[in-house]
Amino acid sequence: MGKVTASIRVADEVWIATALLHREHPEAADFSLQEIAARLEREALTEIRRPGVYPHLSVHCVANRPPTTGTYRMLFETAPSRRRLFRAGDPYDPRRQGGKIVPNRAEIPPLYHELVDWYERTWAPAATSDPLLELAARSRGLWKGVNADDYVRRLREGFE
Repeated sequence: MGKVTASIRVADEVWIATALLHREHPEAADFSLQEIAARLEREALTEIRRPGVYPHLSVHCVANRPPTTGTYRMLFETAPSRRRLFRAGDPYDPRRQGGKIVPNRAEIPPLYHELVDWYERTWAPAATSDPLLELAARSRGLWKGVNADDYVRRLREGFE
């Protein structure tokens, strides 16, 4: 897409490169660190390759790794040296609670705003309902009319 003259955070660069890979290769579950770094370099968001790219790919942006400096939750480690974009519902280190998941539109070039739209619409759409609440609602009457003590007593028959 081309060089950007405005400054952009390394974490946002990493997210953009990973999102572009996902969109270009929807069949791929994840990508190697090298694939993401190569895509970032091809995109050429900045004039020079910044030294913080690898640490952001390895640790800083990875939701399920212990945080060192930042608390980003932009990527998810699927296997050693393999990453994909983070999705709501993925397990993450609790110290990353509230960490940034997608770039703020005001902090990235307008050229990439549609990528954030793609992420929200296609990659990680918001859940329409809570599956646990649905399960609770479906099983609400399951134990109706059953005395808990009688039930446990019946289960224990023959074991005492």
